[in-house]
Amino acid sequence: MLEPSGLYYPNRIARYFLQAMEEVMGQNSYSVVLTLAKLDDFINRLPQDNLTKQFDFASIASLNMALEEVYGARGGRGMALRIGRASFSQGMKTFGALAGINDPAFRALPLEERCQIGLRALAQIYTNFTDQHSWLEVDDNGYRFVVEVSPMAWGRVSEKPVCHALAGILQECLRWASNGHEYYVYETACHACGDMNCVFTINKTPIGR
Repeated sequence: MLEPSGLYYPNRIARYFLQAMEEVMGQNSYSVVLTLAKLDDFINRLPQDNLTKQFDFASIASLNMALEEVYGARGGRGMALRIGRASFSQGMKTFGALAGINDPAFRALPLEERCQIGLRALAQIYTNFTDQHSWLEVDDNGYRFVVEVSPMAWGRVSEKPVCHALAGILQECLRWASNGHEYYVYETACHACGDMNCVFTINKTPIGR
């Protein structure tokens, strides 16, 4: 396991993530991954459902490393994407500023505006409730979701980006905000690759439109 970072997710967001892992992988594979990550205390006991910041970024990174160890680099990437999407569905979509997305007034807004609001709300949640400071940049070509400190990349060195679960969360956030459209999300910079920040570049136009 990686050395503790001193940076944290709140228990509730970590709980969503672990619940998503078990849902996507099944109990047996979930137990194997948690054991490899030296987090087997959580196999039968989820983090508490509160906003206390206690789940270290090093634990998130260790979980993602264990996924790659079990499934290989490519398989681990696909699994992490699915887990990210499922963790958004587990509870992130009703968390904090994202809760208003179900309001009929929001659903009546233009597509691009809904996507911007959804991504900004997600960035606000991370910045306000976790030690993962995030923000959204917008230009004519697309969106850039910037993460100053990504728990998926904490303590890691890689030739390719490693924050696949966060890419999955962004994909599902956009699907939720856009009433079902899918979007390409690319991690174009990653701290594990030596970049200052982790950056996710997103096309403004949904897939197939």
